[in-house]
Amino acid sequence: MNDEVDTKFMALALEEAHAAAARDEVPIGAVLVDYKTGQIIARTGNRTIENADPTAHAEILAIRDGCRAAGAQRIPDCDLYITLEPCAMCAAAISFARIRRVVFAASDPKGGGVLHGGRFFEQPTCHHRPETAHGIMGEESAALLKTFFQARRG
Repeated sequence: MNDEVDTKFMALALEEAHAAAARDEVPIGAVLVDYKTGQIIARTGNRTIENADPTAHAEILAIRDGCRAAGAQRIPDCDLYITLEPCAMCAAAISFARIRRVVFAASDPKGGGVLHGGRFFEQPTCHHRPETAHGIMGEESAALLKTFFQARRG
């Protein structure tokens, strides 16, 4: 993909992050795209509180929607755009779903599982390593998260 296309889809993921914040969820958004056609398969934000489900991260929800749409457990023709570096759980789900490419906006030194922490895709036990890119709209995503958590701290 090119920067223009990546920015277009990341902007939609950021819209989902804003919608998550409006629901009082941690503002992380994800957009799943068929890379061959450019068609959006799923777009969502975190719903851990709403669903009373600690696994209801934006990435997981988008992957679930994508797999349902494909009628399969693997979606290798898909790219995933996320506003924050995936955690280890989400990185594992991305690998298991065989997603082709992952693009994330802001890095997450504390909870990330791609560039930080366990670096899931670099482990010998990782069966599928997607192409990764990061930094597209990273400042906007980081600012949204910072504002969200500052408001919670009072």
